[in-house]
Amino acid sequence: MQHDKVLILDFGSQYTQLIARRVRELNIYSEIHPFNKIPTNIDDYKAVILSGSPFSVRGDEALHPDLSEIRGKKPLMGVCYGAQYLAHFSGGNVALSNTREYGRANLSFIKEGEAFFKGISEGSQVWMSHGDTIKKLPTNGELLASTHDVQNAAYKINGEITYAIQFHPEVYHTTDGKQLLENFLVSIANVIPDWTPNAFVEETVDELKEKLGNDKVVLGLSGGVDSTVAAVLLNKAIGKNLYCVFVNNGLLRKNEFENVLDQYEGMGLNVKGVDASARFLEALAGESDPEKKRKAIGRAFIEVFDDEAHLIEDVKWLAQGTIYPDVIESVSATGGPSATIKSHHNVGGLPDFMKLKVVEPLKALFKDEVRRVGASMGIDPELLGRHPFPGPGLAIRILGDITAEKVRILQEVDAIFINGLKEWDLYNKVWQAGAMLLPVNSVGVMGDERTYEKCVALRAVESTDGMTADWVNLPYEFLQKTSNDIINKVKGVNRVVYDISSKPPATIEWE
Repeated sequence: MQHDKVLILDFGSQYTQLIARRVRELNIYSEIHPFNKIPTNIDDYKAVILSGSPFSVRGDEALHPDLSEIRGKKPLMGVCYGAQYLAHFSGGNVALSNTREYGRANLSFIKEGEAFFKGISEGSQVWMSHGDTIKKLPTNGELLASTHDVQNAAYKINGEITYAIQFHPEVYHTTDGKQLLENFLVSIANVIPDWTPNAFVEETVDELKEKLGNDKVVLGLSGGVDSTVAAVLLNKAIGKNLYCVFVNNGLLRKNEFENVLDQYEGMGLNVKGVDASARFLEALAGESDPEKKRKAIGRAFIEVFDDEAHLIEDVKWLAQGTIYPDVIESVSATGGPSATIKSHHNVGGLPDFMKLKVVEPLKALFKDEVRRVGASMGIDPELLGRHPFPGPGLAIRILGDITAEKVRILQEVDAIFINGLKEWDLYNKVWQAGAMLLPVNSVGVMGDERTYEKCVALRAVESTDGMTADWVNLPYEFLQKTSNDIINKVKGVNRVVYDISSKPPATIEWE
């Protein structure tokens, strides 16, 4: 089945991925492309959205898209920079704003009876983020909405299906943003909203059957959401021809290897568990540099995975849980496209010598969509709701060199913290949580004795995609109990601290 598609042209805005996700929440398929790499098959897209940008349309570095096949031929909506671009270079005027227009604002005027604002009333909150303002509308421009400080907050160009807004409908703070996108795409552009999780599963399974035929496929499972959903999709398509390998690198959470294997067994997947923990600890011996630790783990993983793949006769394909943010090309600070493809996805970026073709059934989906697809296939909500966990595992949460004893200590600490979050009904309110073992000892007193033992840092953040994150204000009572439990139950730890840094400037992990 062919679905209507929406093209989003990226001018380097930090919010571009949010536009795509909001459109997809309407059950409409959307794709992001750099403004200077407009797809040649433009007829395949039902509507086009121009994103915001850190650049000014007044500057020498203004980004100029070729809209010759779009303007007047496709329903078009400009957001922020897109709105300013359509005005400034089509007979209007954009000037530096007297005050930086940033943050919440409210619509003080909406043109009556306008389909673009159907279901949205004056007073509706919007989110502004710009330093320029539209002083004069473009030729044939008609004012649709204003705020107290921004007269030309929204307009349309008569004679074509072109709309423009100075605010950001994609961000949470624009309360009717989703309604506005629906008005433009469904009511005005006549896009059919039929791209659902069930439709994705049905179509993807059919495509995989056709693509893979009777070939054998090997997939490196991580225990995480992406690789699990990819495995279930492939299992629906090719069944016993899917060979899943779950490697224990010795750096997983406490009892995770056994627990995840049990979980997979109940899902009917063909999974082989490989305990290579000794091999990984040997590869990490004496290494304390974070990047060298990552590379040592990557090399060891490739070796183990390659050994296992060779045991499968006539295997032709490598499956990966790559998702859409891994393959989107974004616009760099200079205005040129910059690839953001990760080199170390589920299986460490496998080398050419494996001679396997790659299949990536989730590469069109965002993380939240992967979860919805998983739910539509009946995957356990507990598994789908699992926090992200770094590929190198506890190795980058143990600052300094890695030893079996340090891994034991951190596994015990982490288990108390994570299980506590679940018991206190806090786990699902946190995007990611974990403990860090610090390379310092501190003085303590236990009983009447002086101790000199390890310090651990607890970390819990809220986020949507990991690009930015805020620390979570966990209840003091919870932190108090967790600290007491860790110090009393984990031999070798006498001090617990809580990390209250946001990203940026800090990162989520410490290494």
